[in-house]
Amino acid sequence: MTTRNNFIKNRLKSFGYAFKGFLFLIRNEANFQVQIVIAVLAIILGFVFDISRLEWFAQLFAIAIVLAAESFNTSIEKMADFIHKNQHQEIEKIKDISAAACLIVSVLALVIGALLYLPKITPFL
Repeated sequence: MTTRNNFIKNRLKSFGYAFKGFLFLIRNEANFQVQIVIAVLAIILGFVFDISRLEWFAQLFAIAIVLAAESFNTSIEKMADFIHKNQHQEIEKIKDISAAACLIVSVLALVIGALLYLPKITPFL
């Protein structure tokens, strides 16, 4: 098998591992499930209000950042629990800091959503 074929085969395997991780998050992580529902609702709103290309970019970027942060947070929590199964003050700090990253990007995504949709919704109120 050529080096190029190995490269492609390894990339496909890598994609498969990533997809497996994504399915794990969807099936097992409540916060990720909530974020997916919010993302779908935001995408539907984007079509309903016919948002611009720049607005789509901002919205999709915010969705991706939130989902990525939630994925990283889950990874850090799982690794911390694996390393130290019992309650530990330092592990708790690590998990809290990781959760803070999710909070930061979620608040940013909320602000982006408000900036996008409040001007479009308020004329109807």
